[in-house]
This record gives sequence, structure tokens and C-alpha cells, in this order.
Amino acid sequence: MIDKEQLLKEWDFSSIPSPCYVLHESMLSANMGVIDKVRKATKAHIIVALKANAMWSIFPVLKKNSDGATASSLAEARLVYEEFGEKSHTYAPVYTANEIDEILSLSSHITFNSLSQYRRYAGKAHAAHVSCGLRVNPEYSTVETDLYNPCNRGSRLGILSEDLQELPAGIEGLHFHALCESRPNDLRQTLAAVEKRFGKFFPRIKWLNMGGGHLMTHKDYDEDELIGILNEFQSKHPHLQLILEPGSAFTWDTGCLVATVEDKVCNGGINTMLLNVSFACHMPDCLEMPYKPVILGAHEPVEGERRWRMGGNSCLAGDFYGDWAFDGGKEPEIGDKIVFRDMIHYTMVKTTMFNGVTHPSIGIWNPQKGFRLVREFGYEDYKNRMS
Repeated sequence: MIDKEQLLKEWDFSSIPSPCYVLHESMLSANMGVIDKVRKATKAHIIVALKANAMWSIFPVLKKNSDGATASSLAEARLVYEEFGEKSHTYAPVYTANEIDEILSLSSHITFNSLSQYRRYAGKAHAAHVSCGLRVNPEYSTVETDLYNPCNRGSRLGILSEDLQELPAGIEGLHFHALCESRPNDLRQTLAAVEKRFGKFFPRIKWLNMGGGHLMTHKDYDEDELIGILNEFQSKHPHLQLILEPGSAFTWDTGCLVATVEDKVCNGGINTMLLNVSFACHMPDCLEMPYKPVILGAHEPVEGERRWRMGGNSCLAGDFYGDWAFDGGKEPEIGDKIVFRDMIHYTMVKTTMFNGVTHPSIGIWNPQKGFRLVREFGYEDYKNRMS
């Protein structure tokens, strides 16, 4: 495994435009190595979840190191088909009559969130020769943040065991999703809950989709433990095709959001650097989770250190996060760059054009070839969203 911290310190950001999401090919390659290790050591299929990253300029790399892709909407299913070159495993909380036919034409597998949705569209799905599954709610999750926990009893996501006494005809798979940036033992415990509540159906299905949240590319994740869990479960159910659809794992810690300090203010004794990016627009997951991103060359302040908030450039009062102190007391000046780490998964797909603020460009950094601009955004992108 490469030392990503050292790689970042050696990275020359002077040629990177700002604001810009920029992916580092060496970091991506390191992640692919871990995912391939799990794929080769098990019989599980590991597929790419577009909800975490839809940067289709890197689809050739992702396709080479995965077993397909999963979509949660018609737009994602189209992108998988057009740019990944395959039909998708599709799941959405609800399907609509005006989209279902096209979704089915773009899907190899489809998971229904409720029995009523399955009954409504089963005929169409079988006629289209799409493998059908049901999402189940194991009523167990180690996820502590409610916003990201789909397994609460009142959750709208998945069918409770008490409501699934019999498996409907034509169902070939079950799907559960209960993890979020989780470790192998979280999967072990969740599998036990799934087996307890829904194991009676295992002999009658062909595949079991274990959803996402398997953060196997995190530096503290034990992928050998994951391999052991999957192989042990497979030995008990050798007829099942196991499927994992991690979102974050493919592009975890593979790049940055590069911003620039445009102003500095001190109001009420609070120091704030005003940036040319926005937490509300470009890093909304920081505010909603919430989580504090890592800034290259900065650290958690200690007693007596001068501390700084980072302020976004939208007019939302809460468009800020903090605090940080800078290594060696070397504080950025106006015009200097601020580099937010690990901004390629989820952050990019959640960005908005609220306030019409300038949308970050997208680029790729190759250590030998330098920076390549993949996409630039302008007024027409904002205007066309509003028309």
C-alpha cells in the first residue's frame, strides 16, 4: 500500500486550477489493488456504486477492477449502460410508471423496496428477463448517525421479516444495506441478523446483495478479515452469488478539492478565511453528516494556537466549518491554496449550483504526465439547470 500522506506532500498543486476536484491516479491504483485482492480471494462480485462516484472519465479503470456497477436511478442506469458498457444492478426506493420500462431495459438485476412495488412491476420485469430481488431490513445496524442508518424500525427502506412470511414467486435475490464506512466485524454482526431473520429463504434464491459501506480501502481496514467472512459464509451457502456494492471504497482518499483563500476576516474574535468554494454547495456532506475534512498542512488546534474557520462563498449564514490550525504556524495568505483531502467520493456527486457560485472543475493528476482537465463548468450549466 502506498503512503498517501507522503504522496500528497510531494504533489505539486501549482498547476492545478482552483476551485477543482482533482483525482490522483496513483491513489486510485492503490485502491484497485485492494479491491482486486478481495475479488480474487473470494467468489464475491464487487460492483461500483455510482451514488458515491459517477466520474465516468475513470470508468475504464473501475470496470477493469470490478464486476459491474449499481444504479439508483434512471440517470445512473443510463450512465452505466452508456459509459460503463454494461447493464446495471438497479435499486431505488421507488420506481415510477413513466420510467420503469427504460430502467428495466438498462438493468440485469433489479431490487424492489416493497412487496407492493414488486407486485406492480413484476410482470414487466419478468418479460424483460431481469433478475428480481427484494430489499430486506435486518433491523440491525452499527451505523450511529441516524441520517445514514437505513435499519431503524420505522425506516422506509426494506421489508421487515414480519412482513415477509413467504417469498413471492419470481424472486431470485435478496438485498440488504446496513453499513456505512464500516469494518469487517460490522458485516459479520449484520450477516448474523440477516441470516436469523431471512435465512429461511436462502435455499430458494440465487444471489444475496450485501449492499455498500464496506470500506476495504481504508488504511485501518483488515481486508483479510473480510475475505475470511465472505468465504466462511459462502461455504455455508455455496449456491449463492454474493454481491458487494461499495461506494466510497473505490475512490476513498484518491484526491482533493483545491480551493483558494480570497479574503480573511476577524469578527467577534473569530478568524475566518473566505474561500472560493462553499461547504453548502460543494461539500454538503460535511454539514449534513457532519464531518470535518482534513486540510493538507493543517491540524486540530491545541490550547494557545491561533485557529481559523474556513468560510464558503455562498450567502448561507452557516456556510462555514472549523476550526483548524496550521502546521508550524505557517498560515495561508490571500491567494494561497487550501487543499481539502478525500473529496472524490460522495462530495463530487452531491455538489449543487446554489447561489450560482462557480462550480469546481474536475481533473486528473498523473505523476508522470501532470494535470489533465476533464470538465469545466460555466454559466450555461447553471442556466440550463434552471430553465
